Amino acid sequence: MSMTDSELCFARRAIKRKKLFLALSITSVIAGLGLALYYAWQFATQPDFAPGIHFVLVLLILLMARQNLRQYYYAKILEKLLT
Repeated sequence: MSMTDSELCFARRAIKRKKLFLALSITSVIAGLGLALYYAWQFATQPDFAPGIHFVLVLLILLMARQNLRQYYYAKILEKLLT
């Protein structure tokens, strides 16, 4: 089974963006953990701080990091298949 031109173009674009996906994943993890520490400090020092919505933001950032890491792995596999 061969790939169509559009599928091949899509795969090549993903391979070109492989390093970007890894950089975005690492940056998102750092940002998510940094925010988590900051919000934990806010919660510990301010009695009226509501952590709920803030930690939802942290969770979304970490999920985005996970998705970018998944895209990196897919691009890595595509690169091996196409070469």
